[in-house]
Amino acid sequence: MVLLEFSMAPLGQGESVSAHVARILDVIDRSGVPYQLTPMGTILEGEWAEVMAVVTACFETLAKDCSRIGVHLKVDYRAGPAGRLQSKTAKVEQRLGRKLNT
Repeated sequence: MVLLEFSMAPLGQGESVSAHVARILDVIDRSGVPYQLTPMGTILEGEWAEVMAVVTACFETLAKDCSRIGVHLKVDYRAGPAGRLQSKTAKVEQRLGRKLNT
């Protein structure tokens, strides 16, 4: 199972890229892949081919009208069941003995 964190935005499109990010989030949300949105990116959880297909679809969405795109990508693969999107944070909270403000 893969946790994949990425951010993607066009370059040279002005200071605010929220309209482009919204287009990407629409692709992610419609994909059916479990995800978590953060202020600095999005985390996907699934099999390698599944999460990479979502990243590719996001790229292709922006590439339709953006001539330059920056992508930051981080991947954590671990054999085993799904659910790490929530369980990794829960494990740290368990060790601390309290809920974190996430």
